[in-house]
Amino acid sequence: EQVPAAVLEHLERLALVDFGDTEGVRRLREAVRFAERLREVDTDGVEPMDSVLEDRCLYLREDDVTEGNCTKELLKNAREKIEEYFVAPPGNIPLPKLEERETFEQQS
Repeated sequence: EQVPAAVLEHLERLALVDFGDTEGVRRLREAVRFAERLREVDTDGVEPMDSVLEDRCLYLREDDVTEGNCTKELLKNAREKIEEYFVAPPGNIPLPKLEERETFEQQS
């Protein structure tokens, strides 16, 4: 049950998670096995939902700041920022090249 290197690289970039060690690959495989069980659920005749709360009337509230107002202090935590925004991904997860991933997969 090998996960192709291209899929690993794509998932790492989407999730900002490094699957570059045996533990990371093991956890990914567990997640895939769990997700595979969902395919067994019979959904014939079941309409897709927009939200789990679609049967309720959702009200909007005013977006008033009641505490905080500490943008400058929070932005001190940013490795990189543009204007008043964090830049993501922060680049703190080095992603291996595709050929390195293939070598790792063959070893595990």
